[in-house]
Amino acid sequence: MILKTQSLLPDAFKVVCDKHTERSFTGQYHQHAEKGTYLCKQCGLALFRSYYKFRSDCGWPSFDAEIAGSVKQVQDVDGYRIEILCARCAAHLGHVFHGEHYTAKNTRHCVNSLSLDFVPNVEVTDTEEAIVAGGCFWGVEYYLKRLPGVLSTEVGYIGGNRDYPSYEEVCRGNTGHLEAVRVIYDPQKITYAQLLEGFFKIHDPTQIDGQGPDKGSQYLSAIFYYDETQQEIAQKIIGAFVQTGKKIRTQILPMRVFWPAEAYHQNYYEKTGKIPYCHRPA
Repeated sequence: MILKTQSLLPDAFKVVCDKHTERSFTGQYHQHAEKGTYLCKQCGLALFRSYYKFRSDCGWPSFDAEIAGSVKQVQDVDGYRIEILCARCAAHLGHVFHGEHYTAKNTRHCVNSLSLDFVPNVEVTDTEEAIVAGGCFWGVEYYLKRLPGVLSTEVGYIGGNRDYPSYEEVCRGNTGHLEAVRVIYDPQKITYAQLLEGFFKIHDPTQIDGQGPDKGSQYLSAIFYYDETQQEIAQKIIGAFVQTGKKIRTQILPMRVFWPAEAYHQNYYEKTGKIPYCHRPA
């Protein structure tokens, strides 16, 4: 299990770790209706299937059941509500209510969107996560999401000194952020090592000043690790390259907050129908 606390946005940290509640009707998944699975934001465990979700108009995502064994119920500190937690990592999810007659199950798990991730897969039971940077995040995302076992991707910024950076600020090269991709994957279908091997196949890790024609500090190659295991795997893979005589410029860095990029950058090549110009197929 990997705890993803280091990469959480400040608002998500307040909900997941400090038991805050997001404002009603503002969450990403409040009216979300895609088929798939909702995961614990902190550890990646599968919590709810999309077919458990129903419209309650309460202002937060509502589910009338959870995946067996994934959610723990405890008495809230207020003395009358029942808090729900991730059964594995104890991340705060929200509260559960009974007797409201919204559905035949007569149960409503009222969950903060900020406690959840979503993947368009209705069978996955557990997930892991990787964050890598290798030039323009459009191209890195385009090819990584095609690796077998990758469930979802998100482009964003990481490693810098500015909170909530914009694309324009990062492109100026003075925030310290790199363009990066967050990858959620099924460890039963692809390992972290295999994912990194795919990452190295789609870009040039020997380039010192960017990637392809894109020059600048925001386009450098890097792997951000969550724990010692990820760090050691990255070091081993780079070490194998070094033994062949290659001078690898990819940095191995501790995890930082991952700031999602603007919506128009997500799945950019699928939206535009274009093809990456500075990355290559794995």
